[in-house]
Amino acid sequence: MTNLHHLAEQTVRKALDTDRTVAAAESLTAGMVTAVLADTPGASGMLQGGVVAYQNSVKTDVLGVPAELLSGVGSVDGDVAAAMAAGVRSALGADIGVATTGVAGPEEHDGKAVGTVFIGVATEGSASAFQYTFSGNRADIRGQACGAALERLLEVLSS
Repeated sequence: MTNLHHLAEQTVRKALDTDRTVAAAESLTAGMVTAVLADTPGASGMLQGGVVAYQNSVKTDVLGVPAELLSGVGSVDGDVAAAMAAGVRSALGADIGVATTGVAGPEEHDGKAVGTVFIGVATEGSASAFQYTFSGNRADIRGQACGAALERLLEVLSS
C-alpha cells in the first residue's frame, strides 16, 4: 500500500497545483481508488467523488455507458472504461474522470482472462483507455489496477 499512498500523494498534490478536480468510476477496484485518494491530506480540494459501478445496470443507469456497448463487448473492455470515465466526469462535475474495469478472478469474465484490466481516463475533450495484464490473487490484481489508475491520473494531471 505504501506505493499506492505515495502515488496518491503525488496525484492530489498535482491536482491541487493545477486547480483540477477528479472523479472515479470503479468496477473491479470497488472504491479503492477513491479511498486511497481520500486518505491523502488535501484530497477535499480535488476529489469530487466516486461511483462504484460493479453491475452493468449501474454502468448504464448512473454513468451513461451505452447498454448496446456492454451487451456487445462485455464490461471488461477499453471502450467501456473510457465511457465510464467520461460518464463519471460528467455526472460528478469533475475536470478529469478515471475508471477501472477488469477481471480480478478467480475465473474469467465475459471471455476475458483473469488479470485483464482497463483503465479509462476522460478530460473535457477526450476519453481514452489503457489495457493491462496483471497477475496474482484478487487482492493483488485489484491493488495493481488501483496503482495503474493513479499513474494514469497523474499522467493526465502532469500534461
